Amino acid sequence: MKAIAAIREADSATTRLVQLDVPAPAPGERDVLVQVKAVAANPVDYKVRDGMVPGDQRILGWDATGIVHSVGDKVHGFKPGDRVWYAGNIERDGAYAAFQAVDERIVGHMPSSLGFEEAAALPLASITAWEILFDRFRTHLTSPSRQKSILIVRGAGGVGSTMVQLAARVANLKVIATASRPESAQWVYGLGAHHVIDPRADWREQLSAVDVHSVDYVASLTASGEHVARSADILSPQGAFSLTDDPARFDIGVFKRKSISIHWELMFTRSLYETSDLHEQGRLLHRVAQLVDEGVLKSTANGPARSLDAGTLEAAHQELRAGTAIGKRVFSVSLG
Repeated sequence: MKAIAAIREADSATTRLVQLDVPAPAPGERDVLVQVKAVAANPVDYKVRDGMVPGDQRILGWDATGIVHSVGDKVHGFKPGDRVWYAGNIERDGAYAAFQAVDERIVGHMPSSLGFEEAAALPLASITAWEILFDRFRTHLTSPSRQKSILIVRGAGGVGSTMVQLAARVANLKVIATASRPESAQWVYGLGAHHVIDPRADWREQLSAVDVHSVDYVASLTASGEHVARSADILSPQGAFSLTDDPARFDIGVFKRKSISIHWELMFTRSLYETSDLHEQGRLLHRVAQLVDEGVLKSTANGPARSLDAGTLEAAHQELRAGTAIGKRVFSVSLG
């Protein structure tokens, strides 16, 4: 089969993307073998590339939709012909290929109301946002006596675009998102944000202007080390802070006085360690599909789908590195 792989040559300091002919994967007993139809680009792609050593070769891509081609002997929830979506396991080959083998426990049936390209924007972001809101912050267990609030840092990004919707429409939170450009602000308002603030200006001053004097949660999706102190300042006592990135410095001490809980979210943790609740990722993808079909959530694909090749993928990775992407870039897959 054909695949697009990142390769770091033995004498090179950087990686390059190339199309290769590689053997099709053989599904394990709990795997579904998926004919990939569409994929989305994510920061994890370039982060994996950055961690490659000389001589490495990796098939990237952990956001995909497709059709089940065959199933392993112990698979019961899927059959050939099913339309599915998933993020996959970062330790296995990714979705930038004609076929991919994925553990059925982290796979869901696609929303019936979306095509492959629109749906490909949602799996990884939905799992990340869901786990932050419901597994880490446990917003579903909070008292209904008042509406709680969340600040989502970089609300217009891939994860942020899904989190804004889940927070406002499922968790019933007052949603404040950061956005630094008019087009980003317009995007997050369209997804359900109640207020938007500029991340470069004074946070407390901007929140006070919209009668928000503290927030219960901060979901930091970028540059977390740069705004730790500001987050601690605006968080309510006994609030919660989450981050998904890898800041070089992170001063945890600023949260102590308010007893702020801190959560580091990696949506691959369950699959990396094959946790006893691994199946929860498949279940939440089924639930997200229902919410899409009910009209509660919508795709965060931004712009028409491009054809997947090394050039279009490289351009998407550069856009992600620059931090200028709004929503998700998606690609149709027609590799032989």
